[in-house]
Amino acid sequence: MTSEVADSAEAVGVSPAADPGFLQRHGASIEYILIPGAALAGALVVFGIFVALFGKNPLDLYFYMYQGAFGTWFSWQNTLTRAAPLILTALCAALPAQLGLVIIGGEGALLIGALSATSMALALPSAPPLAVQIAMAGAGMVGGGLWILLSGALRQYRGVNETISSLLLVYIALAILNHLVEGVMRDPASLNKPSTHEIGAANMIGTIPGTDVHWGLLFGLIAAIASYILIYHTTFGFAARVAGGNIRAAKIVGLSVGKLILTVCFIAGACAGLAGMVEVAAVQGRTNANLAAGYGYTGILVAFLSRQNPLAVVPVAILLGGISASGGLLQRRLGLPDASVLVLQGIIFVFVLASDAVYGRIGFLKGK
Repeated sequence: MTSEVADSAEAVGVSPAADPGFLQRHGASIEYILIPGAALAGALVVFGIFVALFGKNPLDLYFYMYQGAFGTWFSWQNTLTRAAPLILTALCAALPAQLGLVIIGGEGALLIGALSATSMALALPSAPPLAVQIAMAGAGMVGGGLWILLSGALRQYRGVNETISSLLLVYIALAILNHLVEGVMRDPASLNKPSTHEIGAANMIGTIPGTDVHWGLLFGLIAAIASYILIYHTTFGFAARVAGGNIRAAKIVGLSVGKLILTVCFIAGACAGLAGMVEVAAVQGRTNANLAAGYGYTGILVAFLSRQNPLAVVPVAILLGGISASGGLLQRRLGLPDASVLVLQGIIFVFVLASDAVYGRIGFLKGK
């Protein structure tokens, strides 16, 4: 046998298709793609059946959803604009999950971050725009970080369940926003909808050149990449994952679990707070009740669907942003309520939670 033939035979022998152990070795990675994808497909089928009961063609539904999300350049820009805050609020849930914490208070951190950013802009009326924008970003991140840090502190020092406390803090944040916007921070000119004073056109962060997508998308991408590096390529991230896998073992080896919890919660809240700053500085121009648009809640779904992987958060946020962006087209073409996409998001969330029981149980992906 010639050397060329031998090399070819060896190459074929180690190819994935000819390697009987390939699926077993990479089964976990395949599951992380296959199972969420199947959950999403199942949710779309169920939603199609739900729509069919109201006399609408499910195929038309899927077509207009695609058109409204990704069918045109305008649709893509709308989708990416909605995906920007979803990336940041999803990180608010994904990062604490590395420690085994279930934080669902991203909506509250977003509102507090928006209030903090707006307050900073109004306090610096004569400062250069770049300085104001940097100050707004810093204030939003600190405000959101401290808000989620409170849930972590309650968990660490008082034993309060972080899921319940972070959810209740959302309602407290909304009450604070309404109190300030309708009180001391209210612009007297805002008659129909109470709002704060505008931060000023010069202080808006603008859009990426050549597009209508604001710079918040870039902020989200940077935050996702930085979070991935922090969790998977630093000793701090390794310590966090060790504590999340077995907190007793982490304490035995001398890891400061309390410090890890507080630090990760602050970073997570800072991401959601930055999302609030972006919504103020790129979309609203002021703070009002419109900021409570549900980005924090949808971010939870993004985090679960991406299996709490900071990099996977990005494509999933774009997908969910597209679904949200298609609501208007579904309303115009099929006569469905704009909020019908929220029903789909709820169905997806149920399917994703149910799919957790499937991990490690797919026969051909299990090791011997």
